[in-house]
Amino acid sequence: MNQCDLGLVGLAVMGENLVLNMESKGFTVAAFNRTTAVTDRFAEGRAKGKNIVPTRTIEEFVGALSRPRKAMIMVKAGKPVDAVIAELVPLLDKGDVIIDGGNSLFTDTQRRCKELEEKGLHFMGVGVSGGEEGALKGPSIMPGGSKESWEIVKPIFTKIAAIVDGEPCCRYMGIDGAGHYVKMVHNGIEYGDIQLICEAYSILKDLLGLGADELGGIFTEWNAGDLNSYLIEITSLIFKKKDPETGKPIVDLILDKAGQKGTGLWTLQSALQESVVISTINAAVEARVISSRKQDRVEASKILPKPEAKPFTGSREELITAVHDALYASKIISYAQGMELLAAASVNSEWNLNFGDIATIWRGGCIIRARFLNRIKDAYERDPKLKNLLLDPYFRDIIEKTQSNWRRAVCHAVEHGIAVPAMAASLEYYDSYRQERLPSNLLQAQRDFFGAHTYERVDKPGVFHTEWLE
Repeated sequence: MNQCDLGLVGLAVMGENLVLNMESKGFTVAAFNRTTAVTDRFAEGRAKGKNIVPTRTIEEFVGALSRPRKAMIMVKAGKPVDAVIAELVPLLDKGDVIIDGGNSLFTDTQRRCKELEEKGLHFMGVGVSGGEEGALKGPSIMPGGSKESWEIVKPIFTKIAAIVDGEPCCRYMGIDGAGHYVKMVHNGIEYGDIQLICEAYSILKDLLGLGADELGGIFTEWNAGDLNSYLIEITSLIFKKKDPETGKPIVDLILDKAGQKGTGLWTLQSALQESVVISTINAAVEARVISSRKQDRVEASKILPKPEAKPFTGSREELITAVHDALYASKIISYAQGMELLAAASVNSEWNLNFGDIATIWRGGCIIRARFLNRIKDAYERDPKLKNLLLDPYFRDIIEKTQSNWRRAVCHAVEHGIAVPAMAASLEYYDSYRQERLPSNLLQAQRDFFGAHTYERVDKPGVFHTEWLE
């Protein structure tokens, strides 16, 4: 056959919608799934009558591709990706391209790039964000791999990506694992964003007693301003949705037990290796972990003491504004930490990441798309070597305007026993980062006392040790 522009292996939700997206943009696509019944159902359903070629064997799949062949894999990260690659490699020729579009660990991508390049094949690790809707209508795409492989797939990926201000949300990230690393950090920021929104909800619900209808109105209003983003928008819609059986807001009926995939944990592990603080993201991951211990929390709630119950006596509107500002400031911290992690990894892995490009492609299609990503893009255009987003004049000004309310919202939450781990972690990061002198001098003295680890002095150069028990 050899007529398909690209082929895709793995017809779960994301894979199926990406195939339909590619076809809608004028490409002919070969589709394959290990379970033939899945391929048949797709062929007889959503793919029927379209320029989509369903294939039932991996040989038929490869045979349907035009040269250089471009085979995209959308299967679960880890061993399943390696298994598909092992099936594809004997059927491909030098110069063909294998693309992993799943959430693979970037070190796996680096390994696969090296192994396949030695065989004369191109391998790309491509981050794809946007969920089901993004995959179908236009995701944010973060491609990593050799420049040569990028030029081969560029006409397809730039056409199927989301478009913002006339620009596709797809730009080349860098060699080997760069694309998957950027996607991993994107997901880490997403964890932080979601947790911060949940904490804002918790303060308004538990301190002011606001119901879902009122919360829906507040979040709709917030989405029209500085907090405009996909996550704020869907949160406003969630609050307005009623359960058809009971007539109650669905959000009030959902069990408070969260799950997570590997990308949040991977982001934390990488931050430790890179010696970068991502306390907001860390708090968000831990919040999911403790939420999963539902039965333990139920039992603890009956035993552990809590603050004395007292009604909130302040201004309702002022607290709503304070929570808005706390959410905005904390959100900036989450992005600042994520971008700092990207910068550290870029140096150590020699990716030469372009942070303005990253902010540009996150403006549309992806889960963390938000209005203020334009401002992040502007910040890196002003200073491509910006050490921390907080040092940019625009974001410094926002923190100056919001920090009083930020502190007020966190204080109210703490006083009333409302858990706000990510907001508090964001504020503590800011206060640590802005201080010229931290109490770590005492820490260094303690280390020298019990372990003779030595220390430096503020008044003269060199390395010193004290005999503390003369």
